[in-house]
Amino acid sequence: MENKVAVVTGSARGIGKSIAEKLAKDGFRIVICDIMEDEVVKTAKEMEQFGTKTIGVKVDVTKIEDVEKLFEETVSTFGSVDVLVNNAGITRDTLLIRMKESDWDAVIAVNLKGTFNCTKAAAKYMMKQRSGKIVNISSVVGVMGNVGQANYSASKGGVISLTKSAAKELAARNITVNAVAPGYIETEMTKVLPDAAKESFLNLIPLKRPGQPEDVANVVSFLISPAADYVTGQVINIDGGMVM
Repeated sequence: MENKVAVVTGSARGIGKSIAEKLAKDGFRIVICDIMEDEVVKTAKEMEQFGTKTIGVKVDVTKIEDVEKLFEETVSTFGSVDVLVNNAGITRDTLLIRMKESDWDAVIAVNLKGTFNCTKAAAKYMMKQRSGKIVNISSVVGVMGNVGQANYSASKGGVISLTKSAAKELAARNITVNAVAPGYIETEMTKVLPDAAKESFLNLIPLKRPGQPEDVANVVSFLISPAADYVTGQVINIDGGMVM
């Protein structure tokens, strides 16, 4: 993967950062992008330890102007964009009847529209190259739904449908599009869950343990490798067996 270029959105921390680290170790040149500018700079600096060239770009994925500038800067710096990992996402959890319209709009804007914006912008370059790999980070709740996450579930279910449609549209240009659906993964976001909620999740997992960000990164690494050249339009659950 030496000299290949990977853009990972929402990669300043959490699962996105773990994915960026894994791809850096695989030899990719990395574009760290997130809305948190200080964290972007810090994470991009940390990537130097893996011996690969990295740039950091502040991006609001809900704004197409930001996204187009992201890929312009990527291609200007590295000459191509070979991989896109759509990881940027937020939550605004509450019961449906209590959910504010602003909570619905914010989650759909980042999780679904953001994925659309980045996929569309990256595809323009990948189609000219006649090659590329896109991996979208969905969630098991996009498959099964979840109490208190109507907005998040809808956004992640939409990401799955977008993945399949994009895979069909872009296949003729040798571009694969796949999704991964993480389950209960230990991150800063899940650490703040009440113990009762954590126990409830664990009871649904046959492997009886939460996943780690590295578990997601390893599957993403496979999907963008030559070993997965014949895999497209798929959704892979990374959930310890929660959804079978």
